[in-house]
Amino acid sequence: MKVLPVIENNINSRYIDEVARCLQDGGIVIYPTDTVYAMGCDALNNQAIERICAIKDMKSAKTNLSIICANISEVAQYAKFDNVQFRLMKSNLPGPFTFIFPALSKLPKAFKGRRTVGIRIPQNNIALAIVESLGRPILTTSVPGRDEDYRCEPELMAEAYASTVDIVVDAGRGELLPSTVVDCTGDEPEVIRQGKGSLIV
Repeated sequence: MKVLPVIENNINSRYIDEVARCLQDGGIVIYPTDTVYAMGCDALNNQAIERICAIKDMKSAKTNLSIICANISEVAQYAKFDNVQFRLMKSNLPGPFTFIFPALSKLPKAFKGRRTVGIRIPQNNIALAIVESLGRPILTTSVPGRDEDYRCEPELMAEAYASTVDIVVDAGRGELLPSTVVDCTGDEPEVIRQGKGSLIV
C-alpha cells in the first residue's frame, strides 16, 4: 500500500504515471473525483473488477457498474447512445453525473448479465489525468466506510484498505455527496438519484 499526495491544480505527473502502471498491472486504487472518493481499477481487466466486486460485496449481476472515461468519444466505445443523449452529455460533462446507458460488448466478462453501464466524466483533473495516462477507462465505485471520516479522509481509507488496495491518491479531505445518477435507457432521461449537480436538459 502506498499513499501518493497529489494536488489537483498542481498535479505530479510522475505519481499519475505510477498510478496508471499499478492499474495496468491489475491493481486497485482509491482516488478523488468531483464528488466522493472512489475505488477503481482498469475497466477492461476482469480479474481486477472481480476484486472490487468482492471488496464491496457486489455479487448480483443486477448491480450497476460504472466507468470513468476521458471524453465522450471514448464513451462511444462502451455505451450505446443517440444524438439527443449525446447532447445531454455534452451539456453536463465533465461534471458530477453518472449516465446509465445500454452497455456494448467491448466491456469485459464481469459486465455480462449487466445490460447497462454507468458513465462518468468527472470534473476532476486528477481522475481524468489517471484515465488519460492509463489510456482506457477506469471502473469506479464509491469507497465504502463505517462512518463519514472513513469515506472522506485518505489516511483513514489507507488504514481501512491496507490489505486490499494498492495505492491511495491523497488529494485532501473528500466530499460526502455522490454523483447524480441519470437513467438514459428509457424514452426520456430520468434522475434516479439526486446528488451533487443540477442536470441541464
